[in-house]
Amino acid sequence: MNCRQCASSLTRPGDYCLVCGTRNCDTVVLDIERDHATLTFLFEEEVVGRSDVRTTPEPNDELTVVELRNFAGRIADDLQRKRPDEVYATGDREVIQAVRAQAHYDFYRVAGDDPVEAVLSRLGEPALDVVDLKPKEKLGGSHTTLIGERDGMKVIMLVAEHPNVKKVIPGPIDAGGSGSRTGVRAKATRADEHGNVRLLLRDGSSVQENRVVTTAGDREMGERVRDDLNDALASEGYQ
Repeated sequence: MNCRQCASSLTRPGDYCLVCGTRNCDTVVLDIERDHATLTFLFEEEVVGRSDVRTTPEPNDELTVVELRNFAGRIADDLQRKRPDEVYATGDREVIQAVRAQAHYDFYRVAGDDPVEAVLSRLGEPALDVVDLKPKEKLGGSHTTLIGERDGMKVIMLVAEHPNVKKVIPGPIDAGGSGSRTGVRAKATRADEHGNVRLLLRDGSSVQENRVVTTAGDREMGERVRDDLNDALASEGYQ
C-alpha cells in the first residue's frame, strides 16, 4: 500500500506515513480473544488492511504476566503504527485492559457477531460532540464528598475522561443501604430521553447517585455512551 498523500510505500497497509506525516487509517477495530487478536484498519469507512497477532498463554502465573504484557504490547505497537483517531474493541476484557494500559487511546465498546460491520454502521451516523476538557474540569455540583475516597475519585475521573461526557455532578450519599461487598463498585444506568446517565457508586452499604451529562441528544446515543462507560468500569475492575 502507498501513502494516499505522497505515494510513498508503506511497510504495512494503513501505516502512518513518516515521509509526509499523513494518516492512512482513521479507525481501528480490535476483535480480541485470549490467544488471538484481529486488527482491522479503516479509512473513511473503507477497510484498508488487517493484521493478526497471536500468543500462547502460559500455564504458570508468573510467566502469564510477562506473556500477557508482551501480547498486549504487540497489539499496542500495531496501533501506534496507524495513529488512528478512534479505536473500537470487543472480546477478552483482560487483554483489552492490558492493551489500553500500553496504547493510551480511548477505547470504545462495540458488540455483535461482526464488530467491523457494527463499527461501519456507527460511523455512518452523526458524530457526537467531543468535550475538550481535562477530567477534573468536568467535575461540578455542590456535593464534593465521594464514597470510596481515593477509589471513588478514580471512578469519577475514569468516567470524566470519556470524550462525550460534559460534566459529572456528584449527588448526596445514602448510608442506609444494604450490602456486604467491600470495595468500590460502579455502574452507569439506562440513559434518559436527553442522553444523560446516572453513575451509581457503591461502597459496602453506602450508595451515591451521580449525574453524568453527555453530548448525546437522545436515549439511543446516550445508551452508546453508557455502554462505553460500563465497559471502561468493568475493565478497571469496578464491576
